[in-house]
Amino acid sequence: MNKQTKQQEQVKGKNSAVEQEGAVGKPEAGAQGPETEAEAIDALQVARNEISDLKDKLLRARAEMENLRKRNQRDVADAHKFGVEKFSTALLDVVDNLERALDVEQGNEEGLREGVRMTLDSWHGMMKKFEIERVDAVGKIFDPHKHEALSQLPSDEQAGMVVGQHVAGYTLHGRLLRPARVLVSSGPAEPEKS
Repeated sequence: MNKQTKQQEQVKGKNSAVEQEGAVGKPEAGAQGPETEAEAIDALQVARNEISDLKDKLLRARAEMENLRKRNQRDVADAHKFGVEKFSTALLDVVDNLERALDVEQGNEEGLREGVRMTLDSWHGMMKKFEIERVDAVGKIFDPHKHEALSQLPSDEQAGMVVGQHVAGYTLHGRLLRPARVLVSSGPAEPEKS
């Protein structure tokens, strides 16, 4: 026997051994295995139904999240648009008082003065309602976090004291909206030498 024939017989032998092992592992048609073909089909159908249900739940959850995101975007946009609605409504009372003050008869300065005072009182009441507080600085030590110095001038007060105020400052919930614009003492004036 030649070498090539021997190799062919060895390959044939190995192939038949593999086929026999495969035949042992395969159940014959109609034979009872760990589960019947009908049970396997039912299990497959149950798995497919479960996958379909999970896909449906996933799609619904995604849609709900998208709707929630869009709703939140609308709420934020509305908050930006209408966030000052209550404040604006409160300002209308101040405007009404100003208009009433202007309707005072000519020559009735006392009535005009009273109308302006009432308007200012309603303004301060409205500001307090929205936690906007006035920062008055006269007589206090200059604080660069609350005051803006317009100039320094000699005075009898010690250096660094606020001696005059052009406009009041305001805070909103403790945060500075506008600093008080002030005049600051540079200390007593030095006497002129002659």
